[in-house]
Amino acid sequence: MRILLIASNIASTPYPIYPLGVSMLAAALRNGGHEVRQFDFLQSNRSMDALCEVIRDNIPNIIGVSIRNIDNVNFLSEQRYIDVARDIVKMVHTQTSVPVVLGGAGFSIMPEAILREVGADYGIVGEGEALMFEFVANAEKGEYPKERCIRSLSKLSGKEIPSAYYDSKIMRFYLKRGSIGSVQTKRGCTHKCVYCSYPILEGTSIRCRDPQAVVDDIQMLTDTHKAKYIFFTDSVFNDDQKHYLNVVREMAKRGISIPWTAFFKPEKLDDEIIALMKQTGLKAAELGSDAPSDTTLRRLGKSFLFKDVIECNDSFVRAGIATAHYFMFGCPGETRETVLEGIENIKSLRKAVSFIFMGIRIIPGTDLERIAIKEGILSSGQNLLKSVYYIAPNIDEQWLRETLTKAFSGIRHCIFPPDAGDTTLQFLHKLGYSGSMWDMLITGDKKS
Repeated sequence: MRILLIASNIASTPYPIYPLGVSMLAAALRNGGHEVRQFDFLQSNRSMDALCEVIRDNIPNIIGVSIRNIDNVNFLSEQRYIDVARDIVKMVHTQTSVPVVLGGAGFSIMPEAILREVGADYGIVGEGEALMFEFVANAEKGEYPKERCIRSLSKLSGKEIPSAYYDSKIMRFYLKRGSIGSVQTKRGCTHKCVYCSYPILEGTSIRCRDPQAVVDDIQMLTDTHKAKYIFFTDSVFNDDQKHYLNVVREMAKRGISIPWTAFFKPEKLDDEIIALMKQTGLKAAELGSDAPSDTTLRRLGKSFLFKDVIECNDSFVRAGIATAHYFMFGCPGETRETVLEGIENIKSLRKAVSFIFMGIRIIPGTDLERIAIKEGILSSGQNLLKSVYYIAPNIDEQWLRETLTKAFSGIRHCIFPPDAGDTTLQFLHKLGYSGSMWDMLITGDKKS
């Protein structure tokens, strides 16, 4: 069958990220003998005319629309992405009567509500490679599911998780805006952070891809597509079982050294491990530090304290690796005292960039949703498609915003609101610099 897969994401800050999930789904369908065309809405300059042309030229039998994010989770400057997917589906329905199937991480967070809002025919919840393949196989026989939302309890692992089929035209667009190629090494998350959707989306156990296949992807991205920088898209790269080291060792074994970055938990990383990662090209580490005080770290369900954040940061600094931290204020247990303590803790970090958020986007099915209901921030069963942000009830929003603005004003490497540096980073990419670029905001030690 002919299948058109549309990546609806339009987020481009701080830099655009290649639509990896769509390309992994494309690979699974191509491996099954289907003809697949990928269309990226951002790469096509958000042009409905371009999408109409692709539909007319390819005459697909099925159209898939991927929703990566619902919104940008920025309380102070929110951008809603569901409307874009809705407009795409509305336009598609004017061009063809073939089934339109939603999918992607954003869709799977609240599928029924999004399916109603967007107006597609079906939706696939969770991993799409097997479910979409089954949907297409049944559609070939004229059979369609009774339920509009399609779910499966089975999870792919090892060699079942396909390498992405990177579209060369789409890839060129993203490489021109940062030279970053995306690779996934595993799925699943074993952590119990109260706000996070990853365990809901990917499960609570780690399912690793074959390390050789991962490194094959890296080799192909650098040799064929000329990527100059690799971003590992895992929710947490340094899993507690240390599967990530199998990938790093395979890179070292093959003599691969290309600048790369990933999201790290600020825990269980010693100088020897960091040295091995640096040998393979680790250039920058993005740390999910999340809360800047021990009180709020505990209430978020974290397994580490702020002293661990400091120790981890210092280990990267000793190795010459740039670090970026992501912090949220307004967490459960937050008080004026913990806010002021957190501000000083963030300022104490050496040679690091900190992106600072106010409030936490509440996701259905998380412990944070249950906390918010108990505290009267939410009502039971409230539709969260329209975003609600958690800020501890005893914290005044205006005071928090003014306090954070005053505290971090004029400090180049402390970014509040978190999108305040986007224009600078995008300009650097236009000048031809590659990678995440936030490391260029580090000008010295401590309060520089």
